[in-house]
Amino acid sequence: QVQLVESGGGLVQAGGSLRLSCAASGIPFSGFSFITYYIGWFRQVPGKEREVVAHIKWSGDTTYYADSVESRFIISTDNPKNTVYLQMNSLKPEDTALYYCASARRPEVAAGGYDYWGQGTQVTVSS
Repeated sequence: QVQLVESGGGLVQAGGSLRLSCAASGIPFSGFSFITYYIGWFRQVPGKEREVVAHIKWSGDTTYYADSVESRFIISTDNPKNTVYLQMNSLKPEDTALYYCASARRPEVAAGGYDYWGQGTQVTVSS
């Protein structure tokens, strides 16, 4: 049973930074096969669809960023800790959302392509 647990959300002023963590456990994250999987960060606000923010291959050699966060957010992996991070800098009020991490077998940008999801962590950016 794959489990993903997000943490690190909170309230921050515009221009500030936060680092989100996504801790993964369970098959297929034990052993070496997890290297081929992808972890994505998504965000959702009430009334809108869940949108991709970034994704990364567990091996760390393939990344993707949405245009809205390019150059401000950095996604990274810590394989020994089975954890993926999302460093969010220069935060804007429009970054306010519930942030989720999810796992996929391919580099998907659509939420439907992800198999397992965490419960989410709230990020609120005040102006």
